[in-house]
Amino acid sequence: MKTRDLTFGLYADEEGLAWVEGLVRGAVGSRRARILGWTVADSCAGGELSTADAYDHLAQQWAYENPGRNSGRHAAVELRVRLACSLRTWRAVRKEVIRTLCPEGMAPHACRVPWCAL
Repeated sequence: MKTRDLTFGLYADEEGLAWVEGLVRGAVGSRRARILGWTVADSCAGGELSTADAYDHLAQQWAYENPGRNSGRHAAVELRVRLACSLRTWRAVRKEVIRTLCPEGMAPHACRVPWCAL
């Protein structure tokens, strides 16, 4: 097994991060993979750009989908999960997490946590 990374940009509060963590752990737990590390960062990999700048579109998405609501403790962060798994398993885990982050399909809807996958 090789070490592989899952990286997601998120606009979430603590509750949203806990929800996403559950999705990731569920996707990993049902496969032959192991979580080696977990980081929630406020700067992008390499440290040159803040997550607020890199993922400002996620904050805009949240504001658009939640008109008039205060964003409260939401913040743009980068979630990095280091896995020990095969490439096939990494792809399956990534696909499952993306599918469960926003499962409503193609019809217009609001995602619980605005996200982007890297």
